[in-house]
Amino acid sequence: MSPPPALSVRGLEVVFGEHKVMDGLDLDIWRGEVLGFVGASGAGKSVLTRTILGLQPKQAGTIEVDGRDLDAMSPRERGRVERGWGVLFQQGALFSSLTVRQNVEAPMREHLDISPALRAELAMLKLRLVGLPPDAGAKFPSELSGGMIKRAALARALALDPGVLFLDEPTSGLDPISAGEFDTLIATLQATLGLTVFMVTHDLDSLYAICDRVAVLGGGKVSSIGTIAQLLKSEEPWIREYFHGVRGEGRTRTARVRAPA
Repeated sequence: MSPPPALSVRGLEVVFGEHKVMDGLDLDIWRGEVLGFVGASGAGKSVLTRTILGLQPKQAGTIEVDGRDLDAMSPRERGRVERGWGVLFQQGALFSSLTVRQNVEAPMREHLDISPALRAELAMLKLRLVGLPPDAGAKFPSELSGGMIKRAALARALALDPGVLFLDEPTSGLDPISAGEFDTLIATLQATLGLTVFMVTHDLDSLYAICDRVAVLGGGKVSSIGTIAQLLKSEEPWIREYFHGVRGEGRTRTARVRAPA
């Protein structure tokens, strides 16, 4: 019997006023894969992420982790599951009044019973892991470039050694070189740490570079899902425009194809 998905969403409904953002959405995320999530602006990509994370209430549906319904868990059990998730928000969301090292220490301070010295040592280890120099730990977010802010926020997302990593527009605001370097970093960390990655993005380069599968959001549902090679054959108008439009012209790269774990 094959293992259940790392995350499984069924019949998800999310309503804002009279607007139904999620309308019976189903989605499976398999252990060890990098799943890209795309859709038109305002389609609800970030809303889905926030709903899975418990930051946005849902009106109907279930969210299961390794086959277990989050709603059926006790607060302690749910907290244990959520500590296994790392989140990189679009703008980094670092605390401006804390140094970079203190930002990375924040989840450890809340959830781990360890000494301040060990906490500081682990924070510096995470900063090195994402490619930041040692002196970055003593700086404040306002002293960092956009790329360094993304890396610092990623270090904080990795603070508790998560199994699942949520990325919301991770390359947004970065120049092409920095965005490419960040994609490479994510791919390296995923392979090294065995992460399951759920990545909301509009960046075609990121989709081609690191995603095993891509899910397309439309009409409050996942309208299509598959490898890029499969989506390139789709006749759905939005998908054709997205992958075959001006921004997609001239692409000859082949997406990685890997069977779900």
